Amino acid sequence: EVQLMESGGGLVQAGGSLRLSCAASGFTSDDYGICWFRQVPGKEREGVSCISDSDGSTVYADSVKGRFTISSDNAKNTVYLQMDSLKTVDTGVYICAADGAVLGDIATTFELGVYGMDYWGKGILVTVDS
Repeated sequence: EVQLMESGGGLVQAGGSLRLSCAASGFTSDDYGICWFRQVPGKEREGVSCISDSDGSTVYADSVKGRFTISSDNAKNTVYLQMDSLKTVDTGVYICAADGAVLGDIATTFELGVYGMDYWGKGILVTVDS
């Protein structure tokens, strides 16, 4: 059974940094992709970034390019989202999700958004205070 567990959320001042972790377990192959989404009340769930487990390729939403960095530690089966220069608009519940079998490349997975995900974590709150 695939499980995803987020950690590292909390309250941070605008301009500050935070690192989220997604501990993944239960995958039986390395052709999956891990993505971060964020959810704000009243808005659709938004894709933030994805990383391919097989080749480490990454993709980002335009709104976070240059500020957020996604990475993985395969030995720990953990994906990180380093968030720098945080803005109040980054506030939301951050949810780790997985595409169990990436078809094509990770950019395709990202474009599919929520429809491309097979597994979801419970989410963790990030609050950026002005």
